Amino acid sequence: MLEQKLADLNLALPELSSGAASFVGYKRTGNLVFISGQLPLKNGKPSLVGRLGDGVSIDEAYTAAQQCTLNVLAQLKHAIGGDWSRVVQFVRVGGFVRCTPDFADSPKVVNGASDLLIQVFGAVGEHARAAVGVSSLPANVPVEIEAIVEIR
Repeated sequence: MLEQKLADLNLALPELSSGAASFVGYKRTGNLVFISGQLPLKNGKPSLVGRLGDGVSIDEAYTAAQQCTLNVLAQLKHAIGGDWSRVVQFVRVGGFVRCTPDFADSPKVVNGASDLLIQVFGAVGEHARAAVGVSSLPANVPVEIEAIVEIR
């Protein structure tokens, strides 16, 4: 069902990479899954690099935030064993936007994540949120998205 909704939007979940980091992609405690910050990686490479206010447009970064969110969903799928009926609600989404000091539209970028979650999950995708401008992100990507999800 979720994959079909994504396909209708011309989107698809990526395969999880094995990762070579000092942390895990998600951590479950009780009925919450904390999903580590996900970058806009496609086939293991950044789909966009740069920063807002210095060559990267809000529209480009919005699309990159959607790619981050697809990576969040890939982590979640693994955490729930592929059973989307286990998702109760998205509790919180955090977005980090690499930008110049005078860039004030980080929320418009992170809307790429929020809008996608609501399109795909409806009310279950509604969430509390933070959209924070930062000076640096890994691999010089313009956006990173993390999430906390309640599951059954």
